[in-house]
Amino acid sequence: MDPQSRWEQERQEGKNKRKKSIVKAAEQVYSRKGFEKTTMQDVADEGNLGIATVFRYFPKKDKLIEAVAVSILERYLCIFDTVATLNITCLEKIEKLFDHFILDIQPENLESTQLLEAFESYATTSVEELENYQDYIDIRKKIADILFRIIEEGMGDGSIRTDIRTKDVLASVINAFGLYSRKLSLFERIPFIEDHPEPSVQLSLIKQIFMGYIKA
Repeated sequence: MDPQSRWEQERQEGKNKRKKSIVKAAEQVYSRKGFEKTTMQDVADEGNLGIATVFRYFPKKDKLIEAVAVSILERYLCIFDTVATLNITCLEKIEKLFDHFILDIQPENLESTQLLEAFESYATTSVEELENYQDYIDIRKKIADILFRIIEEGMGDGSIRTDIRTKDVLASVINAFGLYSRKLSLFERIPFIEDHPEPSVQLSLIKQIFMGYIKA
């Protein structure tokens, strides 16, 4: 590689690293203060950055909010991709995905889960259409494609039922379970009435019902 090309590569790597650091700082402060109350100066302070640097990478607040949501969803994409490559049956892969959603409402994952739920609410109620929302949609499509690949493989391994519309049923089950787990995350810090089951208990029970239904 010639010196000019090496310089360009290092420059781009530096820009990508700085951009990721801004997104990480934004995720941390958004988790504490929410989208509406957080300012770009808050993000700059969180990341020990100049405000001009933040605006250079994200000229509008909405762009930074979208970048944070995309970053969180990319972590989901990695999980789905990892599960898809495991040398286990389709039923076992589906169970691992269920277990992941249950882990989403544990304290160590709660902030990211709540932030993703808040973003989708923010996106649907935003007065102006979010410019980069397509990036978010594209990653969701990649996740759906991986899920369908898991299902297609499972239709031949004998671990799941074949007397139902397998692809439609499993996609609906996974989506419903994931959405419900994220909704429950919003109530994790709110005391429930005495006889109301904890969110993790609810999800475990629903998992058992779903797994029993799709098992061959």
